[in-house]
Amino acid sequence: MIKETIESVVSSYFANIAAMNAEGWVENFAEDAVSHDPVGEPPTKVHEGFRAFIGQLQAVFEKLEPTTEHIFVAGNEAAVKWTMQGISKSNKSVTFEGITIFEMNEAGKIQSTRAYWNPAAMVAQLRS
Repeated sequence: MIKETIESVVSSYFANIAAMNAEGWVENFAEDAVSHDPVGEPPTKVHEGFRAFIGQLQAVFEKLEPTTEHIFVAGNEAAVKWTMQGISKSNKSVTFEGITIFEMNEAGKIQSTRAYWNPAAMVAQLRS
């Protein structure tokens, strides 16, 4: 798979999270894609749970700004170091970071994600 294709899909993934655009976000994924976000939680079938995922973001955040600090591409996978800054509906600022591993299929769609980050740290910022 071409490195630029993978980087483009990863960029679209994060841009659609920032826009809280459920339809645009899910278009990046294969029909049978699975997300482990965060790793350690039960995996989600993306096409079944995408509205709930984006809905949670919309319920909590007024604004989200992801920064992809590094995208490392190898074969049909990418490891992405990212930082997310957000403003909650209650005007709290949060910053959290992680690494997400993207596996792409031959059609150039995300087949799976494995996100390594700590949701509890983000929630603690929202509650402080």
